Amino acid sequence: MIENGRPKGSYLLRYGGLKIPFQVQYRERKNLAITVHPELKLEISAPQNASLERVLAKVDKRARWIARHWRFFEKYRPPQPGRCFVSGETHIYLGRQYRLKVQIGSPEGVKLIGQFLYVKCTDRNDGERVGGLLEDWYRAHAQRVFSHRLQGCIESARSLRLSCIPNMVIRKMTKRWGSCTKKGNILLNLDLVKAPVHCIDYVIVHELCHLKVHNHSPEFYRLLGRCMPDWEARKKRLEAVVV
Repeated sequence: MIENGRPKGSYLLRYGGLKIPFQVQYRERKNLAITVHPELKLEISAPQNASLERVLAKVDKRARWIARHWRFFEKYRPPQPGRCFVSGETHIYLGRQYRLKVQIGSPEGVKLIGQFLYVKCTDRNDGERVGGLLEDWYRAHAQRVFSHRLQGCIESARSLRLSCIPNMVIRKMTKRWGSCTKKGNILLNLDLVKAPVHCIDYVIVHELCHLKVHNHSPEFYRLLGRCMPDWEARKKRLEAVVV
């Protein structure tokens, strides 16, 4: 069911308890394109001569497909619980839990020893500084881990026949675990280093497949299934990761 929204020119697709806002963009193209983006955005691109009534009817007809992808991306977003960065907190690295121990000392830094993440800081009560040191540690390890896993994923997904190794960029993202750009760069969420290795591989292969198919069409999922037959099990495990 589609309703008029606000501001004028906006619409609301209601399906299965979801309320999905969208606008119709008229462009120089032959066919209607319906795209659900990972950042939870529904994009409708219509030919310039298309009637609004027919466009909305087609969107309504694809409501089930739109809702399925919308829910997928809702689950795909990493959760963001608050942190105080004090001793005793549990933090995760590669799917395993570690206790945080904040100590006064210099030089400042982080070390993983046994079941503990030791953070040495000149002011143990400065949660912002402790959090910054921990993020630097995660970033350094993410660079190493992701680079290694990218090489392995490219090798295991040789059927993609990539012409070159894509450039990898690590970013803090709140709505998705990974993405790829039109220029062929792969963006990975820094928090992904907290997930198990097989989940990291899933996200990387997911994005490698997007270098060939830029949407979530049946063609994309056939490609993903060929490269990683158990991708659905990995995805479900990733959805359970608390960072």
